[in-house]
Amino acid sequence: MAVDEATREMSDTLAQEDALRAQMYRFLARLLAAPPDASLLENISKMSGDDTDLGRSMQSFGKLAARCDAAQIDQEYQDLFIGVGRGELLPYGSYYLTGFLHEKPLSKLRNDMARLGIQRSADVKEPEDHIAALMDMMAGLITGDFGEPATLAEQKKFFEAHISSWAGHFFADLEGAKSSVLYAALGTIGRTFIEIETTAFSMS
Repeated sequence: MAVDEATREMSDTLAQEDALRAQMYRFLARLLAAPPDASLLENISKMSGDDTDLGRSMQSFGKLAARCDAAQIDQEYQDLFIGVGRGELLPYGSYYLTGFLHEKPLSKLRNDMARLGIQRSADVKEPEDHIAALMDMMAGLITGDFGEPATLAEQKKFFEAHISSWAGHFFADLEGAKSSVLYAALGTIGRTFIEIETTAFSMS
């Protein structure tokens, strides 16, 4: 009985950790896919954090959000990712890994998406290697959006193949982009989280 209880507690802990990981991936995906509206911005402004690097960066992000308005953040997002012709940053795996869009990294990602049962939404115009899409895919693998929840080994394989090789560089660039204000703080969150995931997967 004691063994069963210990096993159940371990399973519950792992499930909670996975839920928090998925939540963080979805948080990043949402803010990288589009600027927050006034309601989301208000919710973000109420965020708090613990005394970890990630917790402190989340708290700083919330405090900064409280001083911003939705129109300001919308313009920041436009300048960073859309611009006139192109934004300050190009948030695509192919670009970061090869210097060009629609290159071999995107082809490899599409092959893995087909293998894992991940389909691109019909209303999405961006290439699948957009950072927001990849964050959303990782969340889906954890929670089982594409079937059964992916094993830790499968998550690690996807993360190392399509995210860890460039996402940290992207988030660091977001921290330092001249158009970044609120999104600079999001860059810190993303960079810190990718470092945590990279370390955790290396130990698995």
